[in-house]
Order: sequence, then structure tokens, then C-alpha cells
Amino acid sequence: MRAEKKRKKKKRWKSIVFIFLLIIAGTLAYSYVQFKQGVSQSEEKIEKEKKIEIEEYEFNGDKDSYGGTNVLLLGSDAASEGKTRADTIMVAQYHPDKGTYKLLSIMRDTYVDIPGYGKNKINAAFAFGGPELLRQTIKENFSIDIQYYSIIDFEGFVHLIDEAFPKGVEIEVEKAMSARIGVSLEKGLQRLDGEHLLGYVRFRHDAVGDFGRVERQQKTMKVLANQFMSFQTITKLPKLIGVMTPYINTNMNTKDILYIGKDFISTKNREIETLRIPVDGSYDDERIKGVGSVLAIDFEKNQRAIHEFLTK
Repeated sequence: MRAEKKRKKKKRWKSIVFIFLLIIAGTLAYSYVQFKQGVSQSEEKIEKEKKIEIEEYEFNGDKDSYGGTNVLLLGSDAASEGKTRADTIMVAQYHPDKGTYKLLSIMRDTYVDIPGYGKNKINAAFAFGGPELLRQTIKENFSIDIQYYSIIDFEGFVHLIDEAFPKGVEIEVEKAMSARIGVSLEKGLQRLDGEHLLGYVRFRHDAVGDFGRVERQQKTMKVLANQFMSFQTITKLPKLIGVMTPYINTNMNTKDILYIGKDFISTKNREIETLRIPVDGSYDDERIKGVGSVLAIDFEKNQRAIHEFLTK
């Protein structure tokens, strides 16, 4: 009698395990199909318009010594003449043990030592040697280890926003904007398509200049992250990643992106902490011959601020 009960119990557990494995296999298959559908959807649109060239870059980054995963986020104008400088420089950190997401912005006119090239604006490092030289520059000047990079050019940004948010991105525009951004924006809460959102994050022709632009970039990243959560279910994440893939140049694979993104989407009211470098009271405006206007910073003060920000 006992032997028969054991056999039944063992058989029941085998059935449970089989069903569990079947669910996992089905989920993986569904995710893969959704991912490929997202890629195909974007590639079809690209073929109808203008092909975006994706260049492979060397990147020899290391995992953060404090246990976080740091990603170098770059925005560039690939359509500009001559060598492309990084228009937007951010370091995004995900810490799996703490469950925290942080965003560090480095202003492009920050005056730093670029390995092998001497002192220059930090965004020149990308033009001189791509994301790898920029990684080395950030490591040498700010002691940040960066494992991954992701680059999106302005054209790709427009496509990405239109694909991921067909109804537009809801954002509060704090003032009327039009100077040198190719579009006109009115003050107030509104839904912006890719072209108008790009204009919003690029605008800098006012009294606060690049400082205001960096604030808008961080604000927009937070808004985008929160509106990704409106999908409400992690099952839609694979397709979204597929939609993004043709527009982003990165050394991250799909597994890396899913690993970092799933916790954010599955957690309500997820906050993204932000920091801007240079921090207030740590820089002077200077003009350097052959370079132009730069931000001459107090490295000790900024390194201390970065350390506190990434480790707290």
C-alpha cells in the first residue's frame, strides 16, 4: 500500500515537473517569436526609408567593482559632417542586489585628459576613438568601470520612439522651444512623436544652455522608463527589445537587456536616481585656445560625488 502511494506521489511530481518545463519552453518560444516580430517590424520600416548603418566597435570594459552593471549610453548625430562627437553622454547603472537604477550624465564640454590625445572636451574622445576611448577617458578621469555601451543616432532615436510609442510620449514641455531643433514646441503637457521629442531633448539655445538640455535628457529618460511600464506585463518586453534592436548599436545581447529590464518593468513605482557631472559648485567656465568654451572641473569633488552616488 505504501509502495503504491509512493509510486503515485512520484508520478504526480513527474507530471508537475513536466508541466513546469513545458510552460518554460512555451514562454521561451513565445518570447523568441515576439522578439523576431519586433525586429522584422522595424527592419521593414527601415527598408522603406533610409538604411541605418551599424558599425561594430571594440569595447574592453569591466564589471563595476561595487557589484553594479554600468552601461555607457551615447547619443550622436551620425548625419553630421566630419568625425562624430558624442552629443549625449550618460552612464546607466543597474545594481541587482540593491534593485536600484541610476543615471549619471556627463556634460559634453567637461574638460578632461583623453588618453593619447591630451586635454580636450570629453565628447571629443568618441570622435578620436569611439566608445572604447570614451570608456578609457571616463575610467581615467572619474574611476568608473563600464561593462557595456549602447549608441543611438538621432535618426534612430526618432524611429525608435515612433515604433515603441505609436501614440507619442506624454511629457510636460516647460517652455516654448524652436531655435535650431527643426520643430516648434509649445509649453504644456502633450504627446510628442519621435521628431518632436528629439527636438525637446536637443534644445539648448536659452539662458541655461547645455545644463537645461541635460536636465531634459534625464527627465525624458525617466518618462520613457515609466511609460515602458504601461505595458503592464513582462511578456511584451521581448517584442519591444526586438523593435529597438535595429536602431541601437550595442555590445549587449538580448539576454543582458532582458535581465536588466525585467525587474524594472515588473516593479511598480520604480525610481531612477540621477546625477549630473560636474556637480554644482565644482566647475568654472573657461575658454581654451583651439578647443573653445569648456567646463574646468574640480576632479576630487566630482569623483567623490560619483562614488557616493553609485555606492549608496
